[in-house]
Parts: sequence; structure tokens; C-alpha cells
Amino acid sequence: MTEGDPPTPDGPDTRPTGGSSRRLRRIFLDTTPLREHREFRLLWFGQVVSGMGNQITRIALPFQVYVLTGSTLAIGALVLAQLIPILVFSLGAGSVADAVDRRKLLIVTQVGMGLTSTALVGLALMPSPPLIAIFIVAFLAAGLGSVDGPTRSAAIPRLVTPGHLPAAIALNQLNFQMASVVGPAIGGLLLATLGLAGAYAADVLSFAASLAALLVIGPLAPVGRVTRPGLAAIREGLRYTADRRVILSTFVIDLVAMIFGMPTALFPVLALDIFKVGPIGVGLLAAAPGVGAFFGALLSGWVSRVKRTGRAVALAVIVWGLAITGFGLATFSFPLALFLLAVAGAADVLSAVFRSTIIQLEAPDELRGRVMSIHTLVVTSGPRMGDLEATGVAALFGAQFSVVTGGLLCLVGVAAVAQAFPELWRNVMASRE
Repeated sequence: MTEGDPPTPDGPDTRPTGGSSRRLRRIFLDTTPLREHREFRLLWFGQVVSGMGNQITRIALPFQVYVLTGSTLAIGALVLAQLIPILVFSLGAGSVADAVDRRKLLIVTQVGMGLTSTALVGLALMPSPPLIAIFIVAFLAAGLGSVDGPTRSAAIPRLVTPGHLPAAIALNQLNFQMASVVGPAIGGLLLATLGLAGAYAADVLSFAASLAALLVIGPLAPVGRVTRPGLAAIREGLRYTADRRVILSTFVIDLVAMIFGMPTALFPVLALDIFKVGPIGVGLLAAAPGVGAFFGALLSGWVSRVKRTGRAVALAVIVWGLAITGFGLATFSFPLALFLLAVAGAADVLSAVFRSTIIQLEAPDELRGRVMSIHTLVVTSGPRMGDLEATGVAALFGAQFSVVTGGLLCLVGVAAVAQAFPELWRNVMASRE
């Protein structure tokens, strides 16, 4: 024993066990932000419940439209109704989030989204609800979501220290993926047992948890230079993003993955007409990527040590494209299809963690709402544009052809992004302490 070493206790040496514990901590998700930052913990737990309700509605809406119409093009029209407000409102929402108390803004959006879900309950109770009314409510909910998303994301760096930010982002991804796993599974059961009204009612109740958390955390008033919301503020955010090519590249590569490789809108068609597994199968298909993403986030303790985050983004999107292609070819086996969707989900969540870390650390707080609004515009509109692409191709050539070609085009797109944005491949993250 050297001088200064602690005395060795009697009994077996426990140091290997300690080493194993440290290795496990390096593999499993870092929960330090939940333990050390109370307000982040409150917001996180509130969003767990609210997110599950949101995922229930996310599968119930296209299911309702498909049952009413039997048309994939009608699902595409629903997607368009949700996409338009995202394209119109997201950028303006970011300028507002940089100029007002983000906590108060989140309270407003959560109340509004709860009211839209209440309207869906009423429509579901009607024997023959008008399709246009469903589309209008979906439009309003998507508009509110386009404000809620960037505001919530921009609040995170205010609730944790910079050194804990990658872990907090991973925890938020775990939060979302837990909702993506549990929400669709519950949604499928509710659709099969209580029907559409019961599914939408569960979403209404879930907003109480998020509101309770927002009411007890402290204010999130603007810090630093405050720019008045409007076109000038939006242009400033766009200029900043365009000048930071590494941020811009994360947006482009995510759009490539989502537009070509996102088959979510085809899940009702695949479940009911190809796999023939009924409404519960719709929920299982929707939940499978979330299962994979859940485990991807759970085993993400190593992400904070990755320095070449841009390269990690590109590799994760390649795995996504390969898994989606395999899913499209696996229509002969429902379990295999679910497994491949889970692999895709794991790759997607890791891509999201790395992309969000790059964006959050690059953007200053006075611009973070606007940068995150662009990020929200990308991550919410991309899947819906992907749904439009998938349903359009499926209407012409069939659902399986749509999924397979989408996955292959995703791989081609990654190569194109790597060529156009070498900054992404070369990106090395600076110290986060």
C-alpha cells in the first residue's frame, strides 16, 4: 500500500465490482440532469404523460380517416392539413419564444392542444363526422404544436448546466421514445376496445400532467439581447443558421431521412391490407420504432464522449435507411418487420441526440428559440412530407414499393449530403464543460 491509499477492508476485494459499475454507467443513460436539476425533472416527468397522449392521437387520426374513407390519398390530405401550419407558423414561433417567458408560452400551447383533443372526442362521438372538421382540428393542433416544440426545446439549456446538456437531450429522447412505445400500444388497445372517442379522451387527460409541471417551475424570461418578434427577427435566425453550415447540414440530412424513409402514414394500409393484423397491428407498427429508440436512448451513456458528432449523425442515418429498406422487403413476416422498425428507431434516436447536441451548443440563448424553431420545422414537417411522398408513391405503385424505394433513396441522399456538406463529416465537438 502506498502512502495516502485508503486502508483495504477485510473481506473480498470489491474493486472489480466498482469497475463494472462504472462501465455500466458509461453504457446506460446518464440520469444526472434528473437528479441534480429539479425544474428539468418536473418538466421531463410532465412531458412523459402528455407525450403518451399525443402519440395515441397520432395513430388515431389516420386510422379514423382511413376507416371513414378507405383511401390512402385521404390520409395524405390529413398529412397536408397538419403540414401547412407547421410550415406557416414554426419560424414565427421561434421569434416569439426568444422574446417572451417560455414557461408562459408553453402553458398557452398546452391548454390549446388540450382543447383540440377535446374537439376530437366530440367528433368521434358523431355517427358520421365530417372529414373537413377533422382536418380543421388537426390543422389547429399542428399549429399549436409548431409553437410548443421549439419553445420547449429552447428551454432545456436554461434548466441544466452545459456539461449536462447532452445527457439532458438524451433523456428527452428517452422521454419521447417511452411515449412512442407506450402511447401507440395503448392507442391500439383503446381503438380496439373503447373506440376513437376513448383514445382521444385519454389524450385530453394526459395534458394535466404537463400543465401541473409548468405551473410549479420558475419563470423562463428572456436573457441577453431581446429582439422584437417579427420578420426581422425571423430573418436574423435564418441568416444565423445559413452561416453555420454544420447546423444547416443537420437539418438537410434529417430531411433526407424523413422524406424518403418515413413510412408511418402507410402503417394502417400495411397492417390492415398486407399483414392483416387489424387495429392492434397498427399500434404495434407505430410502437416498434419507439421500442428500438427507447433502448437506443437507454444505452446512450456513451454519447457524451463522442467527439465526431457529425460523422455519428451520418452513420446513424445510413443504418436508418438500411433498416427501412429491410422493413419494406419483410412483408412476409410481421415479427421481422417489427424488429427492423425497432433497429431503425434506435438509429433515429441516436441521430437525433447528436444533431440536437450540435444545434443546442452552437446557438446562443438569444437566438436559440429561432434556431430551434427551424429545427422543429424540419423534424415535424420532414415526417409529414415523407408521409406525402410515401402515400403518393403507394397510390401509384403499392405500399411495399413505396417503403423499399424510400429506404434506398435515403441512402443515396446521405451520400449527397456528405458531398455537399463536408463540414458535417469533419465536425468535432468542442469541450462542453
